[in-house]
Amino acid sequence: MSRLHEFEEVIGYHFNNQGLLRQALTHSSYANERHMKKHSDNERLEFLGDAVLEVTSSEFLYQKYPDYSEGELTKLRASLVCEPTLAFCTRAIDLGKYLYLGKGEDLTGGRNRKSILSDALEAVIGAIFLDGGFANAKEFVLKYILTDIEHKQLFYDSKTILQEIVQAGYNEELNYQLIREEGPDHDKRFVVEARIGVKSIGEGMGHTKKAAEQEAAYQALLKLKQQENKRS
Repeated sequence: MSRLHEFEEVIGYHFNNQGLLRQALTHSSYANERHMKKHSDNERLEFLGDAVLEVTSSEFLYQKYPDYSEGELTKLRASLVCEPTLAFCTRAIDLGKYLYLGKGEDLTGGRNRKSILSDALEAVIGAIFLDGGFANAKEFVLKYILTDIEHKQLFYDSKTILQEIVQAGYNEELNYQLIREEGPDHDKRFVVEARIGVKSIGEGMGHTKKAAEQEAAYQALLKLKQQENKRS
């Protein structure tokens, strides 16, 4: 099965024009390396998908949270459609695996880079919109982005939420400890532990220390939530 067909099976949408899907998965590094014609990469589709995502998420949140003010809705939407959260959403469809990347970008961890993943996800939304109309694009957004909002917010606000929990319920302070660095300089990965005092409560990995801390905080929150559920 080809890469494109496999991805269609994963997302549950089959394109009439498969060229749109291929374009959505084509990063500029691949297009440049192959000397493809202008606008062969996914940047224009990303622009379109971003607009579809904004309309869909705005309508969804407006209906779901009738008591929220404009400010609260804006803040919630921003947390769901920002780069880190969109990249987090791509885990469910393993989007990085299907991208067309230039060799250099691929070797330096491009398949896990949040900016590349979030842009490609928006490009896929744009491609579905052009191929099958707004209803199909909306269905994709609802299925893969606007689900499990509690978890997405938990991920987005993980460091803040964890800080509040530790301050309220523990005597010792929350801190983040860099455990190790992996990979060559051009593809460095940081492994960080979230700790209460000296006790490790979560571990995260990322291309930056900040991303690793966010992941560590998220894993710590999931662990604390699990412990809380067991007690109750």
